[in-house]
Amino acid sequence: MFSAKPLLEMPRWEAAAVAAIIVALMGYAIIWLEWVPHMAILTAMVSLLVYGLCRGVRYRAMQDWMIGAVGQGMGALYLFFFIGLLVTALMISGAIPTLMYYGFGLISPGYFYFSAFALSSVIGISLGSSLTTCATVGMAFMGMAHAFHADLAMTAGAIVSGAFFGDKMSPISDTTGISASIVGIDLFEHIRNMMYTTVPAWLISAVVYLWLLPAVAPHDLNGVVAFRHQLEGSGLAHLYSLLPFALLLGMALMKIDAIVTLMATIFLALGLTYFHSTPSLAELGQWFFKGPSFPEAWGDIAKLLSRGGVESMFFTQTIVILGLSFGGLLFALGVIPALLDGIRSFLTTTGRATFSVAATAVGVNTLIGEQYLSILLSGETFKPVYEKLHLHPRNLSRTLEDAGTVINPLVPWSVCGVFIFNVLGVPVWHYLPYAIFCYMSLVLTLVFGWTGVTLSRVEPKK
Repeated sequence: MFSAKPLLEMPRWEAAAVAAIIVALMGYAIIWLEWVPHMAILTAMVSLLVYGLCRGVRYRAMQDWMIGAVGQGMGALYLFFFIGLLVTALMISGAIPTLMYYGFGLISPGYFYFSAFALSSVIGISLGSSLTTCATVGMAFMGMAHAFHADLAMTAGAIVSGAFFGDKMSPISDTTGISASIVGIDLFEHIRNMMYTTVPAWLISAVVYLWLLPAVAPHDLNGVVAFRHQLEGSGLAHLYSLLPFALLLGMALMKIDAIVTLMATIFLALGLTYFHSTPSLAELGQWFFKGPSFPEAWGDIAKLLSRGGVESMFFTQTIVILGLSFGGLLFALGVIPALLDGIRSFLTTTGRATFSVAATAVGVNTLIGEQYLSILLSGETFKPVYEKLHLHPRNLSRTLEDAGTVINPLVPWSVCGVFIFNVLGVPVWHYLPYAIFCYMSLVLTLVFGWTGVTLSRVEPKK
């Protein structure tokens, strides 16, 4: 689809003007009007459709490009259905509650910042949501920070770093699924390749939180103990409940297809559920669609565990459909091809291509404040460039995450930045210096891009 000739031959100055107006329109809608991204994208699409009609382009032709673009991303839409089912299965089987239970037992006030970072990383991977991690475990750590007289900005930075590490590396994260599907690679291949930048960034962050930040004096751990008691009282924390995670990891390492892996994990988790409870088929149908609900008597832990279900994926699936359609429309009207022509002479090396992808993702995050769009637009724009340079698409998907997913919380007016400030009570510019993992991921992906280290190539087609 995107290799076909666009419907309009647009000069570069016109393409730049259209792009600037669209970015300004979407930025105003998301930042100032606080619209959800869907409405901003729809408004931009309508504007482009009207522009195309005024330029004499038939609506049916533009629609065909949008449909073709969505067709290329159908893998992500199917994947998100299974992710919603998986989260429910991991909750009701006790896999996620058990992981949390043992994670909370590892907190040490002597290594408080590292504890906040490490546990947020674990919970982030298990939940697949950075914002949920910040809103639950993050809030608990902020309460402990007050009790321990710890630095609030440092604590918030450690929480954000861990939460977005988990969001980036979790197979049930929507941004991870989008990044893999937008370039057309397997989910677990994408996760494995991200380890080249993610693991060093995590280790560097751990060193800083362990040894370079000032120590926190030990105080009472009543908040942590309360969380563990709530998890224990739920009846969901069982050592055998960790088996689905072992199966998920094992099948991923064996490079088995993501959908097959998720289905096998769901079946195992569902079987383990009946070891400690006997939900009816009617209850299972409700839980797998809407997500499980737990008694309010369980306290704060009930809100933490009430996640999952197919319905929880609708927000992400619809934004993927709109984002892909929007990207197809930008290509159809010749906006992106004209802009690429303007920098084509610059995009001749892996370093320049990596820098351009990262700059675009960071730019969208900064101007519009939306991480999904930073991934979708950058991925669609630079796929042809990576093909021309014979770079494997997994290099592109990794850069999308390193410069898109984890940079959004560092922008004060972004969706994640505003949410985290409201939840943790710490302004973005205060915790930004301590969100080490987030900007180390960007630094490492640029270093590897310029040096070529860890970048893989594909044989040119004959």
